[in-house]
Amino acid sequence: MKLSIFFLFAALSLTNAATNPAPPTEKKPVFNEYHGVKVEDDYQWLEKNDDPAVKAWSAAQNQHARAYLDKLPDRKLIEQRLTKLYEAASPTYSSMVARPGRLFALKFQPPKQQPMLVTLASADNLKSEKVILDPNQLDAKGTTGIDWFVPSLDGKKVAVSLSKGGSEDGDLHFYDAESAKPLADTVAHVQFPTAGGSAAWNADGSGVFYTRFPRKGERPDADLDFYQQVYFHKLGTPDSEDTYSLGKDFPRIAEIVLHSSHDGRWTLAVVENGDGGDYAHYVRNPAGEWKQLTKFSDGVKQAVLGRDNALYLVSRADAPRGKILRLSLDQLDLAAAKVIVPASDAVVQQIEPAAQALYVGDLLGGPSQIRRFDLDGKNGATIKIPAISAVQEMVALDDSSLLFKDVSYIAPNAWFRLQSKSDDPVGTALRSTSPVSFDDIEVVREFATSKDGTKIPLNIMFRKGTKRDGNNPTLLYAYGGYGISMTPSFDFTRRLWFDRGGIYVVANLRGGGEYGEEWHKAGNLLKKQNVFDDFIASERYLIKRGYTSQEKLAIEGGSNGGLLMGVALTQHPELPHAVVSLVGIYDSLRTELEPNGAFNVTEFGSVKDLEQFRKLYAYSPYHNVREGNKYPATLFLTGENDGRVAPYNSRKMTARLQAANAAETPVLLRTSSSSGHGHGTALSERIKQQADILAFLFDQLGMKQETATTASR
Repeated sequence: MKLSIFFLFAALSLTNAATNPAPPTEKKPVFNEYHGVKVEDDYQWLEKNDDPAVKAWSAAQNQHARAYLDKLPDRKLIEQRLTKLYEAASPTYSSMVARPGRLFALKFQPPKQQPMLVTLASADNLKSEKVILDPNQLDAKGTTGIDWFVPSLDGKKVAVSLSKGGSEDGDLHFYDAESAKPLADTVAHVQFPTAGGSAAWNADGSGVFYTRFPRKGERPDADLDFYQQVYFHKLGTPDSEDTYSLGKDFPRIAEIVLHSSHDGRWTLAVVENGDGGDYAHYVRNPAGEWKQLTKFSDGVKQAVLGRDNALYLVSRADAPRGKILRLSLDQLDLAAAKVIVPASDAVVQQIEPAAQALYVGDLLGGPSQIRRFDLDGKNGATIKIPAISAVQEMVALDDSSLLFKDVSYIAPNAWFRLQSKSDDPVGTALRSTSPVSFDDIEVVREFATSKDGTKIPLNIMFRKGTKRDGNNPTLLYAYGGYGISMTPSFDFTRRLWFDRGGIYVVANLRGGGEYGEEWHKAGNLLKKQNVFDDFIASERYLIKRGYTSQEKLAIEGGSNGGLLMGVALTQHPELPHAVVSLVGIYDSLRTELEPNGAFNVTEFGSVKDLEQFRKLYAYSPYHNVREGNKYPATLFLTGENDGRVAPYNSRKMTARLQAANAAETPVLLRTSSSSGHGHGTALSERIKQQADILAFLFDQLGMKQETATTASR
């Protein structure tokens, strides 16, 4: 019976695809030459965002996708269900910052479209909450969002970067934290997807150091989103009078993050060389002089200003998983830094020095642990936290206690407080609740074997009692890049997937940071193919072990994970039955011509280098689509305002795949006019995107509608 139901759904899907052919795309061949190799590009004309022909093509593709998705039998039911779940969800608090007598945080409380900036007297006093800024009141459409915020050191003022439409193109605004009223000052263009943005207050709260992009006329137009520098803005003055502080000698692709010491006497500038994970550090002393402390080649990945006139560093020099150094601010010479926590099997992910203790957040291949030490690294202790969970944030308080946010795959995030001499955290009032129960969900951690023998962790979630008979709809998600780790996370919308018998899997591929710098470097630049091999091995493992079958396997990824999806479906189109790819990179030869693409060169490589070009060309999804191949059903999603990955990647890949596909499977492109790469997307649009994805996957994998019993969970 299950097989016949599946083939019935599959037949309906094929009929839908056959009766709604994709709009034709004109081929306009051009040739680009790399190291003597001429590469044909039939759809380069789709790169021009403002071309009326491109806009018309994109609109036609959107109409085609909508015609397909809106006909799916329970698309409306899914959106209604998601909306109700979000409306029933409790608030979540994130981006916590401690200041004397108060906490600052972003509070997301559906059905509001965007998170709000709030303050609390403590994590146990919800009645003390005060809204400083509600972007939902600034913009009725819900498309204005907070990029980031920084309170002054006394907590009386706060600087906030705001951007619109998911563009991440932010201006800096200032608010009085006591009255919640805006101040008159505004600083333009402090944040952009290329290099991000940051600010740090001076000691008396009279002004901020901030990241500044070039203004019109200061550099050629092509460089206006590069060459980030540090400037100082004094409150009450126009930003045209702001003064230069640091960065004239930084690389074109520098990304700067600023920090103030607890007393405001010292300022730290963390400078990343593009997105490849190499950092330099600069310190500004009380006399106003900047000094370079580390170079990109030194292997120092993190630096944090302590409260004891010291700087704490995480170094991966001869320690791929990280060792911790301490350096007195009176002796700013890296050679004088002392190792206080030597390297171990744990990957040092974050450090938080308090007045009398040093807290260390570690990764253990995906899940987390917390260790506490004296400031000299002695008397180490491991703190008890839930198993297979992730410590997402740590905030040291004035009394040397620690606030930290923990989350698992089956329990929503909660903030805990750990006293400086205790090993047992205590839950606070900042505990999220889920609108649905995951009590029936089990999580197991298994390992696939990649092509070269490397063991790849798989975090597998399913309803208890699920049989490994090869008939379970399974969604495999992965990323694999930039040293970013796929740690445990909770998403109550997965309830819809589990209620239809689905298995959900997160793979910890190389290119991430789950096992430290070696794990990252084994999956970037010339070794990027390892990431794809890891993912292919994960697909095969799930099939071989009976969790699923090719007919029931779907894969999903976004951004760098979108590149992964493109490679997976071109290198091994026979493995997944359906693919969902969001805001992905598909033309690996031309992406570095885009502003943010230039920042990715340190992670992916450049076509200007012969060996790197050969590797890029070998896996570039757009260039490896083959005429006459049968490709899986594919849904591409992108946003018009994406400044991180140019939307033309999705346009070109869609056109190429539609033209080449010999199977009667749908290839759809959904373009959002009100979003970008994902950050700042309004809740209503996020729900619509989720509904389209789930409806598409339910249809392709033959997953039956919810029953009254499961729908009531």
